[in-house]
Formats: sequence, C-alpha cells, structure tokens
Amino acid sequence: MIGLPSLQTLDRTQGTRIWLAVEPADMRCGFDRLAERVRAVIGQNPLSDALFIFRSRRGDRLKVLTWDRDGFVLWYKRLEAGVFKLPKVKDGARSVELRASELAMILDGIDMTKLKRTPRYERPARTREDRHEKIAV
Repeated sequence: MIGLPSLQTLDRTQGTRIWLAVEPADMRCGFDRLAERVRAVIGQNPLSDALFIFRSRRGDRLKVLTWDRDGFVLWYKRLEAGVFKLPKVKDGARSVELRASELAMILDGIDMTKLKRTPRYERPARTREDRHEKIAV
C-alpha cells in the first residue's frame, strides 16, 4: 500500500516553529534589523530554530530569517506578478504562528483567505501527569 502525503503529516513532522510578522517590513532590512524586528514585533528570540517571515508593503515580496548554528540565513522571494495571499489574522495581532502546510500554500500561490478548515477530531494531548500515572500503575 502506498502512503499518501497529507498536509496533516507535514504539520505533524514540523519541528520548527514558523512566525509571520503581520505588519509590512522594509525589504531593505538586512539580517540585524530583521533580527531586531523578531524581538520587537514577533516577541521571539531570533537565535531560536524558528523561521521568521516578513512581507513587503505591496505584498509581492517575502523575506524569511532563520538562525543556522553559526549565523543567520536570509531567504528572499520576489514575485514577478501578483501578491502573496496571507491568512486572516485577529485584529491587533502583530504576528501569527503558521503551520508548515500553510507556509507551503502561501509560497505556492494558494489564497489563504479563501480556505476554511473543517472541524476534525483531535486526540487530547497527554500531559506529563498522564504519562507518570501509566508508569506507576
């Protein structure tokens, strides 16, 4: 039997957190200014293993900043036509955490504003106490 890939599988295997800054960023910003925006706007540590995404005012450019063991890596994409369609965010939010599947859809040109997730069953996360009770029994 062939195992088919799913967005849920992609999200489950995701070890890296992905943060999108809601406010547009100046695309002239380099490593250091974007790292400062990670602290000030997103409220995270830029030296963590997360991906930090910034968009241009027009929405046709994205920069992704991440730390790689011994230095920052900056990935930059400019669309020749069109804009990146980003997910809706709550009013007043300065950043939003994305799933790996959501980032893949944004980069592939899928309009995130027209997507709607349907409710699915999710098994409750096991707490540390639950694991200790099973061991003790």
